[in-house]
Amino acid sequence: MSKKKKRRLGTSLVAASLLMVSVAPVVAQDGSGKQAERPTVSKKKAVASSTTVNLVNLLIAQGTLTEEQGAALIKQAEEEAYIAREASRDATVKADEAAKAATAAAAAASPPGSKRVTYVPEVVKRQLRDDIRKEVMAQAKAENWASPGMYPEWASRIRFSGDIRGRYEGIWYPGGGYNSLGQIVDFNAINTGSPYDVSPLTQTDPPLYNTTQDRTRFRLRARLGMEADLYEGFTAGLRIGTGSDSAPTSGNQTLGGSGGNFSKYAIWLDRAFVKFEPFKNPGLTKLTGISGAPNSVAINVGRFDNPFWSPTDLVWNTNLGFDGIAGQAAYEVLPGFTPFVVGGAFPIFNTSLDFASTQAVKFDSADKYLFGGQLGFNWNIAPDVGLTFGAAYYDFSNVQGQLSSPCDISTQTACDTDHYRPSFAQKGNTYMPLRDIVPPAGWGGGVYAQPQYFGLASAFRPVTLSARLDLAQFDPINIRIDGEYVWNTAFNKDAINGVAVNNRGPDISTSTPGAFEGGNSGWMARLTVGNTKIAGFGDWNAHVGYKYLESDAMIDAFVDSDFGLGGTNLKGYFVGGNYGLAKNVWASARWMSANAIAGAPYAVDVFQLDLNAKF
Repeated sequence: MSKKKKRRLGTSLVAASLLMVSVAPVVAQDGSGKQAERPTVSKKKAVASSTTVNLVNLLIAQGTLTEEQGAALIKQAEEEAYIAREASRDATVKADEAAKAATAAAAAASPPGSKRVTYVPEVVKRQLRDDIRKEVMAQAKAENWASPGMYPEWASRIRFSGDIRGRYEGIWYPGGGYNSLGQIVDFNAINTGSPYDVSPLTQTDPPLYNTTQDRTRFRLRARLGMEADLYEGFTAGLRIGTGSDSAPTSGNQTLGGSGGNFSKYAIWLDRAFVKFEPFKNPGLTKLTGISGAPNSVAINVGRFDNPFWSPTDLVWNTNLGFDGIAGQAAYEVLPGFTPFVVGGAFPIFNTSLDFASTQAVKFDSADKYLFGGQLGFNWNIAPDVGLTFGAAYYDFSNVQGQLSSPCDISTQTACDTDHYRPSFAQKGNTYMPLRDIVPPAGWGGGVYAQPQYFGLASAFRPVTLSARLDLAQFDPINIRIDGEYVWNTAFNKDAINGVAVNNRGPDISTSTPGAFEGGNSGWMARLTVGNTKIAGFGDWNAHVGYKYLESDAMIDAFVDSDFGLGGTNLKGYFVGGNYGLAKNVWASARWMSANAIAGAPYAVDVFQLDLNAKF
């Protein structure tokens, strides 16, 4: 309850008490001339000296006010009475001191031997007391010295939050040599390290993902965030968190990792933003996750949460932070029907100022950006039925690999398209060679080193359709159906077939890689039953779903990192649930079974058991 509302309610209570006293009859006559029954004075002792406090306690006993509301009103009344007493005492003291000073000044100005009696009119004294009281009360309010234990005003505008999650994770690969029929190259390891020599000179395999040996691990995620309300609609926020590395898709820290032997873990800057909301209402946030509400606007600058509404992790990892600027707006055009719009620009790679750092001749920039826009609506079809829908278009600029100009590795340390390789990737996307390596100067025949980097073979301009249906007829049990579809409109299968080095099927006649098998679409469906929020002991929900995401439907760096151990080119089912153990403490369990769609055979089952806490 706000201070103004509390003050109005306190004043109303006093007025009500006076009104009850003023209208109570002392003596009344009926038609027979007999006296009506006189009101009697209760013999019970008042529980407090203040009429307002007694009246508040009475309203609490009658159920008109809750104990929390009553306690807040009593506290306010006591604080205001205290301020008034202090101000009155201070005013009286200062008024007396002023009178004494005036008397002394007059006596000093009078001739020797004369006597002067100074008279200060009562109206002047009252005026002095009122002025001083106002000054003291203003100071008390500004400095909060009349309310012991209260935080300074600036501290009341800062909010802290955080969460901790402990996880057991089991990873199992099917037996029978299924995965050993093919190998999955770790292109991220190549592109973030030394190039891989593709010439016959190399006698070792490239970096490969494990696809045969089962693993278990224990993981920790801890995050601490702060938001500060500034002025005129501005908010600033920061969040730090754990992570085994700077990867954008996970804040998990593997226990025993990062060197082992109880080595300290790194803390990363996870969020840092300034938000401007000229006007807002929290309604739409609760319904859709959009930061804003009917007739609202929000602008984010910095590193912030995903501004686009996405009910699943098919396209965007739930932990992903966005760098750049984003705007969101919503307007309730009809009761219960609220369209919304989201748009933004996000740098995802910036060319180093000195690229190539080991060469005197520098190369052109190849900065990469994401531009995105989304339109959608939230519709309360009925009091217990809600539908949210969104359609989005994303344009990833400069992410497709480009073949370099002829590059002689014997005379230069970098080629002019090396910066087109992804700076981070999971697995699943189709790759192409970036370097057009030519024989070294004076080459006399034979093999020569060909250290190669790899870039994305496809451009990416995906369209996504997202929907959520909420059915609350069985409240507090809720039924929620989530669905999402993605289609990469920039995908060109024929062009990719000419350059792709992975996601190819086997050529039965020659046992060499055959035609390109990748695709550009994906979908996901999920059914959730139970409480919408796990807020206390006994709250629960359970879900089951299916995911199908082809190789180049989306850039694999930004999708879910748990299903199939991350990336695209995966299909399979998942099932899980949550159960509340205490307020803000709950357990989660999830089983995910994934298989590769194209290219080398791959299958993995993942089980996760989590203990979660937030504050």
